[in-house]
Amino acid sequence: MNTLIFRTVAPLISAVMALFSLIILFRGHNDPGGGFIGGLIAASAAAVYGMALSVGAVRRLLRFNPIGYAGAGVLIATTSGLLSAAFGDSFLTALWLPEHVFGTPGLFDVGVYLVVFGTITAAALALEDSGEGH
Repeated sequence: MNTLIFRTVAPLISAVMALFSLIILFRGHNDPGGGFIGGLIAASAAAVYGMALSVGAVRRLLRFNPIGYAGAGVLIATTSGLLSAAFGDSFLTALWLPEHVFGTPGLFDVGVYLVVFGTITAAALALEDSGEGH
């Protein structure tokens, strides 16, 4: 499956998938679901890149362990809930910037995006790591 055509086209496909994942993330920032599906698409982009080039290439591109992205996502999602508590509202009550430009629901979705991306990417890289050399 690792043909010259695949190795040549995979970086472009991965870049388009990563951009699309961000569009999905921000399109859904006022609606549920943008962070989860966006994170899945981004993790799929990393998997395609890894299948074409190598697990090492993905790890170099990410610069951090994928589990670190998941941990940052948990921290961001938790912070979005605690912000409302700091303002005297219930945990995870939506707070908005003026004109509803962005709010804690969007921040929560960014956290979910990172959790899903980090977790699925770590699993995919582990599977690809175990498959290399066979």
